[in-house]
Amino acid sequence: MSFDEIIDRRGTHSVKWDMMEKIYGVPAEGGLPMWVADMDFRPPACVQGAVEKMAAHGVYGYYGDDSGYTDAIRWWMAERHGWQVEAGAIFTTHGLVNGTALCVDAFTAPGDGVVLMTPVYHAFARVIKAAGREVVECALALKDGRYEMDFDAWDAQMTGSETMLVLCSPHNPGGRVWSRAELEGVAAFAKRHDLVLVSDEIHHDLLMPGQAHVPMALIEGIEDRLVMMTATTKTFNIAGSHTGNVIIADEALRAKFAQRMAAMGLSPNSFGLFMAEAAYSPEGAAWVDELCAYLDGNRKVFDEGINAIPGLASMPLQATYLSWVDFAGTGMAKAEFAGRVEKTAKIAVNHGETFGKGGESFLRFNIATPRARVVEAVERMQAAFGDLQ
Repeated sequence: MSFDEIIDRRGTHSVKWDMMEKIYGVPAEGGLPMWVADMDFRPPACVQGAVEKMAAHGVYGYYGDDSGYTDAIRWWMAERHGWQVEAGAIFTTHGLVNGTALCVDAFTAPGDGVVLMTPVYHAFARVIKAAGREVVECALALKDGRYEMDFDAWDAQMTGSETMLVLCSPHNPGGRVWSRAELEGVAAFAKRHDLVLVSDEIHHDLLMPGQAHVPMALIEGIEDRLVMMTATTKTFNIAGSHTGNVIIADEALRAKFAQRMAAMGLSPNSFGLFMAEAAYSPEGAAWVDELCAYLDGNRKVFDEGINAIPGLASMPLQATYLSWVDFAGTGMAKAEFAGRVEKTAKIAVNHGETFGKGGESFLRFNIATPRARVVEAVERMQAAFGDLQ
């Protein structure tokens, strides 16, 4: 597998490539899309082979007997994360945004507060608001260029109307891998305020070399209120399969979630199940290791080039492929720095304020693309902000 291969995704119904002109005014011809969190890489051959086998068979009926699929999930979590998962704890949703929405529906009531540690993945707030719940933004502390948790401030914010906390681990944006001590702090916070704790760990496989992710499920004393969310989609670049897993050890929580799944008539797409089972394999694991090494190389190129521009600071990335760049040091208003990125550099990026409080001076760049494009993006950024040199 060569991650350097340039694959033309234009005209393929790619949100990332085919929607950037409509949304950001950056033309697909000549523009660089560094916004939507999918990669410009093909998945491992084992995943491609599973889809080709389905196509060769040519009959696309209902999927039955998911034991191979659940065994693959359980193997992956044990092998890669040291986490033993019971087969009966696994629910399959249409991705983890859908999983989050189902958790909000199952475990909270209209008007309840749902706590987010902001800035954080924007879809969380979107589904919470759409469900008629209140988003409670607990701002992360920005210390020495990285995010830290501020439990004292958050304790003071709680009113008693909050019933759920959604954690993003590893964190998006910002790329923090939370330490065991920090996760223990989150667990204690959830217990103090009697919150159901939903831990979205979709980026848990995308770690920079030397980093170690601790699943929230390995933190003691939290099982009775914990809901874990994982997926193959981000890891293996198969987001279009819309397949994610909500994993619930506690039987009472599990029963509530199962009831909402049944009430909505939800069942998974067979393509996603075949792809996930193929991905969670030794071949898939070897591919992920190669991917993470490549992403680390992209990170180094991007950070060196961006941090050389006066006033710009790219947050050190411990996980994910989403670089979080602070433009506060330029003294520019958002319209100016975003305009330079989109109109001058012709790069489509996510705007920081969509991630909530604390994101206002930031833009998020997706660096999961062939290195030549990362090099080009850096050159365009240096030219767009050349007057600061």
